[in-house]
Amino acid sequence: MLNKLDIQVRELQGHAVIETAGYLNDALGEKLSEKAQELIQNGYTQLVINLDQTTLINSIGISILIEIIEALEEREGTLNFCGLSATQERTFRMMAIAKYAGIFPDEEAAIANL
Repeated sequence: MLNKLDIQVRELQGHAVIETAGYLNDALGEKLSEKAQELIQNGYTQLVINLDQTTLINSIGISILIEIIEALEEREGTLNFCGLSATQERTFRMMAIAKYAGIFPDEEAAIANL
């Protein structure tokens, strides 16, 4: 169970899932960035970020997500998002994040499309 401001990672066969909970700002974003970079350095280039329990994402949070996308692109990896609210999905599409990362309705679909 995720706390109010938390990151949980599941390392699976060939990919990893990162779940976030709380407001994706500089504090949670820094934790997310550290976990993602650690996974990438350990050879995980297929990541899913589940934002189901993340209600708000500010501009710092968005910039951290873009940094993760760039780190994965350098290693020819894939990033898929799931659990986005309708507003988050519109924002991701408007900012062209959806051009570089997949957006899926649930974790199962995000994993299936890695």
